[in-house]
Amino acid sequence: MDLIDKAKNFVAEKVANIKKPEASITDVDLKHVGRDGITYQAKVSVNNPYGAPIPICQISFTLKSAGRVIASGTVPDPGSLKGNDITLLEVPVKVPHSVLVSLGRDIGADWDIDYELDLGLTIDLPVVGDITIPLSSKGEIKLPTLTDLFK
Repeated sequence: MDLIDKAKNFVAEKVANIKKPEASITDVDLKHVGRDGITYQAKVSVNNPYGAPIPICQISFTLKSAGRVIASGTVPDPGSLKGNDITLLEVPVKVPHSVLVSLGRDIGADWDIDYELDLGLTIDLPVVGDITIPLSSKGEIKLPTLTDLFK
């Protein structure tokens, strides 16, 4: 093994053992019903073990139901993680009405759909560079009722 390989292994070990912020999706809920679609809001809790704030580069998301992608996108430059603290992030996920209509047969009797939300939280760790923390959540979300549409 030459010196370059040793150096690569050393760096890889250090990066693997570095403390990383820990994140979880705490809630996904209906936020807004508009003319062009429905906005759900995913709440993400992130614990930063470092004393300094860490910039968040972006949050990417994919929302699936019945095995189909019903919404995807990114939230560019959503701010920073507070140092030595828990930061609560809100990720708006917009679903067009046309997609919800196509899900009609998968809607339960209680007006909800099964969902799977995949999030990628990309942060800029000093020295290491950009890393993405993958998050996933499954559950049921309510669809708006007709009264929600006309509020």
